[in-house]
Amino acid sequence: MESTSLKLTHQNGNKIMMHNLMHEDLARAQMTARLGEAQQLRRGRQQAAVRRLSRKAEQAARQARLALARAN
Repeated sequence: MESTSLKLTHQNGNKIMMHNLMHEDLARAQMTARLGEAQQLRRGRQQAAVRRLSRKAEQAARQARLALARAN
């Protein structure tokens, strides 16, 4: 009888441990997905900022060329 209850206790412990491991794996996968999303958002923001700066630089170059043309 004692052996049976020990086996059941051990089996229950294993089930709980497997359940906890599954939750940890799920949490890890979700965290990885969120980190990936955050990195994508950062890259998108950086690309948008680069495009804005590029447009500003092109505009400044056009204005400088126009100013030079008017001066000559």
